[in-house]
Amino acid sequence: MSGITFTIDGVEVPGKPGQTILKAARNAGIYIPNLCAYKDLLPRGSCRVCSVRCNGRILAACVQTISEGMVVENDTAELKEYRRSILDMLFVEGNHFCMFCEKSGMCELQALAYRCGITAPQFPLLNPDREIDLSHPDVYLDHNRCILCGRCVRVSRDLDHKAIFDFVGRGHRKRLHVNGEALVQSDVNVADAAIAACPVGALMRKRVGYRVPVGKRRFDHEPIGSDIEKKARKQPEPSHS
Repeated sequence: MSGITFTIDGVEVPGKPGQTILKAARNAGIYIPNLCAYKDLLPRGSCRVCSVRCNGRILAACVQTISEGMVVENDTAELKEYRRSILDMLFVEGNHFCMFCEKSGMCELQALAYRCGITAPQFPLLNPDREIDLSHPDVYLDHNRCILCGRCVRVSRDLDHKAIFDFVGRGHRKRLHVNGEALVQSDVNVADAAIAACPVGALMRKRVGYRVPVGKRRFDHEPIGSDIEKKARKQPEPSHS
């Protein structure tokens, strides 16, 4: 099948029929901030952090497929502010104390906040009172840190083939639920891919917190997305001969 060429912020990007904007951008070394998207999973478009302006409309890059000549805007003041607002709301709707969190330095939400220039929330903190499930010997679930991205739900179902997690309730009462009265009564295992898929400190393995020292954590030296942007720098310069 013939390839597709479109532009992101004026840069020509190649792609394949059926490919999403997010995947094509990644392959071209262009980072589009995202949170709910995850490797080996069908896109869902639930967090909207990856929103771009496509042919004049704001759409989620993780679900929008590319087409020939499509014009995509990613790095604009409007979209940066839009993403900052989404991330701000995720912070204030939960209890995220980054300086004390075991996931600090490896948390994607924290890393996105730094990348987007967030140093303090612009909205009032809601300070919800949520439970922490410590019943399992090897895994814990902190509902205070859960951002309802759905990664664990989809990974458990599609990769672990267990369907341990799901959502219950609606609106501000929506929360993550397990297939048991508590984690210890569920089918969760410390080796499940769903545990590693959590982008924040909501689903965590016990007895591993703080093992990676400050300075050696995933996002200590380079911002999130740097691994993708390095692809563009490694690509050879076009020949003019």
